[in-house]
Amino acid sequence: MPYDRLDKDIQMMKAAGINVVRIAESTWSTVEPQEGVFDFSHIDRVLNAMHKAGISVIIGTPTYAVPTWLVRKYPAVLATTPQGQNHYGARQNMDITNPDYRRHAEQVIRAMLGHIKNHPAIVGYQVDNETKPYNTAGPAVQKQFVQYMQQKFLSLDVLNKAYGLDYWSNRINSWEDFPSTVGTINASLGSEFAKFQRQLVTDFLAWQAAIVREYKKPEQFITQNFDLDWRGHSYGIQSEVDHFAAAKALDIAGIDIYHPSQDQLTGTEISLGGDVTRSMKGGQNYLVLETEAQGFPQWVPYPGQLRLQAFSHLASGASLVEYWHWHSIHNSAETYWKGLLSHDFEPNPVYNEAKTIGQDFNRLSPRLVNLQKTNKVAILFSNEALTAEKWFANGLSYNEVLRSFYDALYRQNVGCDFVDPSSSDLDKYSLLIVPMLYAAPNSLLERLNQYVQKGGHLVCTYRSGFSDENVKVRTTPQPGMLSAACGVSYSLFTAPDKVTLKGDPYQVGPANNQVTTWMELLTPTTAKVLASYDHPAWGKYAAVTENTYGKGLATYIGCHTSNAVVEKIVADAVKKANLWGADQELQFPLITKVGVNQRKKVVHYYFNYSAAPSALRYPHGAGKELLSNLAVAKNQQLQLAPWGVQIVEEQ
Repeated sequence: MPYDRLDKDIQMMKAAGINVVRIAESTWSTVEPQEGVFDFSHIDRVLNAMHKAGISVIIGTPTYAVPTWLVRKYPAVLATTPQGQNHYGARQNMDITNPDYRRHAEQVIRAMLGHIKNHPAIVGYQVDNETKPYNTAGPAVQKQFVQYMQQKFLSLDVLNKAYGLDYWSNRINSWEDFPSTVGTINASLGSEFAKFQRQLVTDFLAWQAAIVREYKKPEQFITQNFDLDWRGHSYGIQSEVDHFAAAKALDIAGIDIYHPSQDQLTGTEISLGGDVTRSMKGGQNYLVLETEAQGFPQWVPYPGQLRLQAFSHLASGASLVEYWHWHSIHNSAETYWKGLLSHDFEPNPVYNEAKTIGQDFNRLSPRLVNLQKTNKVAILFSNEALTAEKWFANGLSYNEVLRSFYDALYRQNVGCDFVDPSSSDLDKYSLLIVPMLYAAPNSLLERLNQYVQKGGHLVCTYRSGFSDENVKVRTTPQPGMLSAACGVSYSLFTAPDKVTLKGDPYQVGPANNQVTTWMELLTPTTAKVLASYDHPAWGKYAAVTENTYGKGLATYIGCHTSNAVVEKIVADAVKKANLWGADQELQFPLITKVGVNQRKKVVHYYFNYSAAPSALRYPHGAGKELLSNLAVAKNQQLQLAPWGVQIVEEQ
């Protein structure tokens, strides 16, 4: 801060209804200015002031940005990546396995928590920050990887065969000769190293959580602010972290969600991030530990959008909405990542809108917090498939494919969970969507077959079942074992040129009826053809099929299409799974979410992601609109303002 204004900040926070702040997470060089010399006075000062004001505090461990003295004394704490050793300056530039880093990280955590553990303002702890392996790949990490491989494989002969390492003389004949993975051309070995790096993150967070657990009180929680794949904003599944595995060490999962705004605001990323995070802990509510207030200049919200965003987080099951950050800083890397307050620290339209959010949260929390959601649709994602796909320049992005199906569900108001290969309860879902499951063991493919056989509806895309868990392509006709449930096979695939779907079967018009990037030349065995290719050479092959298998139904999509076609395929699958209801009669930009609150009452959220006013017919049981406190009858018209929200609690 350029000057002392803690009392004024707290006064403005209280006026906005803010009841939680997070502190200390990136201040290692301040709390330990020299090795073994600690100064917690600024933390004490803020803790005391917040407690006096009745504001709770989340303490972040300060380990994601290292101090200068640590780098000077132990240069190897900076990670060595495929591009060379990192330089000092940026955050998250360290090797999270380095023993000197670990030793000093533990010392600062223990010193800080030992000092503050009894402070009554502390409600919970956040371990580290958006932790990832940071591409650490130096000699020490490579040595750990060899040890990991020795435990995974019985012998080098087994490893060489599983990974096809005879090719280009990559065969390894002695563990002492095991090469660095930095230069590998082998997708199996490279993908395994990426999996190993994800395990480093899982182990690191469990290690930190175990330390914090020695100090925290029973009523305090441990969390972590995971993030998503980044495309200038939060986008998709994070390839560098196994979220489901890493979340096991936490009491409650947390997420950072940043998204487009202004005319590009759709709420999709808010919904996606929430669904992923809620699914990390089996449907448990979660914390939004960071989201934008003003953020980048292009993110400054239109009037009404900050409210819309805040309630959208709650509608997906969030129990906290926290802005990064309170005020806009005046120098360093995030000068123009603006907070609730601008650089002048004065009230502004964004802050004033946040005041209305705080007032409504305070008034309505008993009806809104801890919303329980039950969905009958899930997307099966796979870190292994995501990583493996990156090795092949086929023009496809795993997350883009996943997003096309997630976005279709979102735009049609179909609630969704996420599951991964570790999930054991696939059968509770009526519809399971599997995008580009390129790498998977036989056991998972057999589970998918059984899911259909027992009555589930599977929607599976191209490049699924193609390789085993070691990224070794199967020798059977594709899509491998999934041929049983899907009733198709193929051995040829190509990059389409001037190919469309014959007869525009989904009625999307010429511009959206194109087949692009990837097409498999499907031959049905038992499947019914839903769409075929319009092309002089490829016209005899199927593009989209549907197969009855046991008691269930499997849709196989053999080509990359427009989002408009994906929406039609998804809508058809939802209807055939008997999941199409009144909520699906609404379409984006009108978004609705539903759950059961702590009072065991059904709550319906309605959002207008549009600059134009809109109206809808409320189709559910009579209740009360919570923001206005007005009664709502079944079939009553609800008026939604531009970027507006209404919340109905059924009687």
